[in-house]
Amino acid sequence: MGLIRDKKNKPDTKLLGAVEAIIFASGEPVSIERITEVLETDHKTLENLVGFLMEEYNQEGRGIRLVQLDGNVQFCTASEYSEAVRKTLEMRRNTPLSQAAMEVLAVIAYNQPVTKAYIEQVRGVDCGAVVNGLAEKGLVEERGRLELPGRPILYGTTPDFLRCLNIHSLQELPPLPRAASAEELTEEKEP
Repeated sequence: MGLIRDKKNKPDTKLLGAVEAIIFASGEPVSIERITEVLETDHKTLENLVGFLMEEYNQEGRGIRLVQLDGNVQFCTASEYSEAVRKTLEMRRNTPLSQAAMEVLAVIAYNQPVTKAYIEQVRGVDCGAVVNGLAEKGLVEERGRLELPGRPILYGTTPDFLRCLNIHSLQELPPLPRAASAEELTEEKEP
């Protein structure tokens, strides 16, 4: 299926409808590559269709947005209507993350995939409960196992993590502060 334009210069409605239906029905981020395979189309055509849908949905006053996160697409509600949606669905407000959870999340985000042992080495304290809590909130997930004795679980961030930070990929994370070298620290102490 290629991109076929009608007289109004809009994409082929059947192909566009298929893309829209797939994204909507998935309920979670779906890979652009996967949609391309299923619809037997090329990447450029699919990117054009997704771009067209984003223009249609991401307008002021619309209740639904189409977001693209690290090669995946997903429908979500517009943030300005979140309170109405929350009240209607009687959703409880999410509690803010603790300082420990923020620190663990930062270690995972900047170093992924990582093991609990690595996180604990960086932080100097047990992090098992914090990692499990972040996994329950859908901010981190298992990314396989390390090929070492005991085969420890590797963790990485999820698309929900990107969505919470309102970024599209991990490359948009702010850079880490540069660590001072031992020489720089010695020079600062000398009068």
